[in-house]
Amino acid sequence: MSLPRAASPTESPQAPLSALPTGACDAHVHLIGDDYPLSEKRVEDPPSGTLDHWLTRYRAHLAHLGCTRGVIVHSILYGQDNSVTMEAVRQMGAGFTGIGLVPDTATEADLDRLVDAGLRGVRLNYVHGGVLSWDGAKRLAPALAERGLHIEMLAHSHLHLAALAEDVRQMPVQIVFDHCAWPDLSSGLGAGHAALCTLLAEEQAWVKLSAPYRYDGTHELIKSLVTANPARCLWGSDWPHLMLGGVRMPDAGALLNDFLTAVPDPADQQAIFVDNPSRLYRI
Repeated sequence: MSLPRAASPTESPQAPLSALPTGACDAHVHLIGDDYPLSEKRVEDPPSGTLDHWLTRYRAHLAHLGCTRGVIVHSILYGQDNSVTMEAVRQMGAGFTGIGLVPDTATEADLDRLVDAGLRGVRLNYVHGGVLSWDGAKRLAPALAERGLHIEMLAHSHLHLAALAEDVRQMPVQIVFDHCAWPDLSSGLGAGHAALCTLLAEEQAWVKLSAPYRYDGTHELIKSLVTANPARCLWGSDWPHLMLGGVRMPDAGALLNDFLTAVPDPADQQAIFVDNPSRLYRI
């Protein structure tokens, strides 16, 4: 299979404008490695290097930003074989966890393997497709809840949130929308975004304030989500920025600085970088 190979992120990101609070968490990265099998359905090859190589770079990435904890989200490039993510979580040790992929047909034994590997949730991808559907997630939800697992969901707020909101309220597990629910801001913040803000205010959902470069993000969007409920927001770099789809490779330091400019309140930063990850991920 001949596919394009993703670019590698910069090794010289911008310096942070200010120090993050002690115990800060980068709640959304992906770990990769040539030594793990890729999905035959992938749309690109990740940048080259073994898992050990990328773990070295990941540690440098965290140190540069001032983070000491992290959440490793399994990439769809590896399909439902969670081995690379599980091994990354194992090697990183205390303070680190992961989010895995499972299909609609996942068994309780499959979920037990995630728990045993130190993972805290499963991902559902409405944007790129994936191996878990919303119907499958609803079926699995009681078994996830029994194991302390949650659902992380990549969705488009302008397409999906208004329709999903009532289902989200009925779910017995926590729901996390990543990448600010990837809105289309060409016509401003709409009904889907308003539905997400209501879910946050009701403490029925969480949101990752991550990857604004994917959706032409603005400070207004970030501020509106934090205003809705800072106790339900998390921050993630989305490093090493896979599947860009033609978007320019970002600089993780610049992403952090843009966020710190949008959310300058120390109390909000303490909640988003430290307290909220501790509550949700138990790390």
